[in-house]
Amino acid sequence: MPENNKFELRGVNHLALVCKDMKRTVEFYSGVLGMPLIKTIDLPGGRGQHFFFDIGKGDSLAFFWFPNAPEAQPGVTNPAAVAGGGSIVSAHASMNHVAFDVPLERIEEYRQRLVDAGITVTQVINHDDSPRQASEAVNETTFVRSIYFNDPDGIALEFAAWTREFTAADVNCEPAAAS
Repeated sequence: MPENNKFELRGVNHLALVCKDMKRTVEFYSGVLGMPLIKTIDLPGGRGQHFFFDIGKGDSLAFFWFPNAPEAQPGVTNPAAVAGGGSIVSAHASMNHVAFDVPLERIEEYRQRLVDAGITVTQVINHDDSPRQASEAVNETTFVRSIYFNDPDGIALEFAAWTREFTAADVNCEPAAAS
């Protein structure tokens, strides 16, 4: 596995997103997804709030709530649809989706838990190296199995489970340059 020789990065400390309603966000992330709320901050001068949820392995997902934040613009600030349900394009500098690492053997169980909680969720997608980049069944080129769903603000979320280790052969595309 390639190593970073410039900085000792140990994972994601936190990813900070913006929500429309902090109470609803806490109910979803703690109540539905079970993430412990570990830190809450009221920003000075009534500027809003900043809350942190534990997502495992010392990493956090954080949310800002700003009382005067502009409305989301699906297709610009976030994808208008989840994978397989329409366009997943979002604007430069936007956050497209958050993928949480889950155990491979529990992906179907976790999908059913979300369905049981009333969450609209995709079928399990077997991402692979085929021309369609997904297949009905796991095969030798499948690298991740995942499900997609949205939080109450339309933030695209993914539960993803790696199926194999990557090799040098997995880095096989030249990066595209802006024209």
